[in-house]
Amino acid sequence: MTKRDLVIRISNETGLVQQQVLEVVQKTLDYIAQAVAQGKKVELRNFGVFEVKVRKARIGRNPNAPATDVPIPPRAVVKFKPGKEMREDVLKLTAQMTGKA
Repeated sequence: MTKRDLVIRISNETGLVQQQVLEVVQKTLDYIAQAVAQGKKVELRNFGVFEVKVRKARIGRNPNAPATDVPIPPRAVVKFKPGKEMREDVLKLTAQMTGKA
């Protein structure tokens, strides 16, 4: 699903003009991204949590020269933890994908 798909669905369900829906959706995403970029945790009840975690420094390997160690510095990454309802709905896919119901 793209942002455009989301805007069209919301517009069709609410009767709001697509341009207005797009502005609201974009502002929402902008505020979430801005908060996460500042290191803040964004918690959306019944959806999930976006937060910044710092990955530790580690030693990697260059596949073209396996004997050579490549230091990988620590870095901040965005993590998303789905809410309970989403997690349960996604788990249902496991049964569908494996053919078991």
